[in-house]
Amino acid sequence: MLGEYRIAGRRASEIAASIEQGVGAGELEPGALLPPMRELATSLGVNPNTVAAAYRTLRERGVIETAGRRGSRVRSRPTRTARGSLRVDAPPGVRDVGEGNPDPALLPPLRDALAAAALGDERRPGLYGQAPVDEEFARLARAALDEDGVPDGPVAVTSGSLDAIERVLAAHLRPGDAVAVEDPGWGSLLDLVPSLGLRPVPVGVDDDGPLPADVKRALAAGARALIVTDRAQNPTGAVIGEHRAQQLRAVLTRFPDTLLIEDDHGHAIVDQPLHPLAGTTRSWAFVRSTAKAYGPDLRVALLTGDPVTVDRVTGRQQLGPGWVSRLLQRAVVQLWTSGAVDPLAVARSYGERRDALVRALAERGVEAHGRSGMNVWVPVLDETGAVTRLLRSGWAVAPGARYRLDSPPAVRVTVSQLSAADIVPIADALADAAGPAPARSYG
Repeated sequence: MLGEYRIAGRRASEIAASIEQGVGAGELEPGALLPPMRELATSLGVNPNTVAAAYRTLRERGVIETAGRRGSRVRSRPTRTARGSLRVDAPPGVRDVGEGNPDPALLPPLRDALAAAALGDERRPGLYGQAPVDEEFARLARAALDEDGVPDGPVAVTSGSLDAIERVLAAHLRPGDAVAVEDPGWGSLLDLVPSLGLRPVPVGVDDDGPLPADVKRALAAGARALIVTDRAQNPTGAVIGEHRAQQLRAVLTRFPDTLLIEDDHGHAIVDQPLHPLAGTTRSWAFVRSTAKAYGPDLRVALLTGDPVTVDRVTGRQQLGPGWVSRLLQRAVVQLWTSGAVDPLAVARSYGERRDALVRALAERGVEAHGRSGMNVWVPVLDETGAVTRLLRSGWAVAPGARYRLDSPPAVRVTVSQLSAADIVPIADALADAAGPAPARSYG
């Protein structure tokens, strides 16, 4: 069952920590069957409820999984968590402002770019054994990274930002390791971390990004990795400015063994400059997706980082999908070189809608957040009640629970589907929903 490994502890937290230590050290391998709760309680001399609490903690952290009478095992593979199901489907007649999609009117047409890529493939077919990264894609990507001050490093290509982040985490960490994540933060990432058997440690966020004191606390407590969003943070729209970047670099300098992962979520849709943190630690990765500016279905993101990290990622990638379609890479090159997207115009369009909503809410006494990108984060007193009242008012928003660990209740509004005429109606509805639920009388 467990081989030579002995679980220890008298309290639930100690028992859970002992199992996590074994998983992290590789002494408890994926799929290893844990002792039945009563059996372990007897061997440790504790109440079975104490072991049950420890196992429950480990399940919530994504370290183990339980299958009824078949018992509990160390999680062997990523599994889907419930956070993604926390969504509100818009019934007929209700406007959906919760999905987080870009404005289709601001996305470039793909026909010419894909046709040009296909024509190039006729001249030089994509075959096995070729370099996984298109040469022109790598050159243009690296030039843009250099311009933004991202340290030198090899370029890899992944199927979107989340794919890149997962591969980097898997290249460095083991189940049981702690990862500092933004709270509120990207819901898919908050699902991914525990699905890999890693422990998410919340780091507070304000309009300038992760709070340095929280980052310091998380790393001092043993978090082995930190994931941050540079611009257009999802869901709050936070942007790391020059001063905050200096503060975060100072913290990271004290923890040089931290794995730093940066997601430039707002590339090509924001007008705020990038202030990268990359290079402050020995192991780092910087991810930049084409999804928000060029189309979510392209599934192309560039990844750079220190040579060891990129080598580990590409080596493992070759044993799975091998590479991301070079046809898609060449289509992205066409989009880049043809000027298919005007980042300043896109940023201005989203900014006008976002700023108008934030102002309208402020006029109604509601503090909202949205410095960049396409989302506005609206704190509320009663999240479930707010979502319900907004539905009745004709608006489907994203429940904040999809993006929160310990942070207070809120809802997320994506402005990409809003027009100028929508601002007053949705601001009125949000202001009404943000307060306490109306009292009910029964008689």
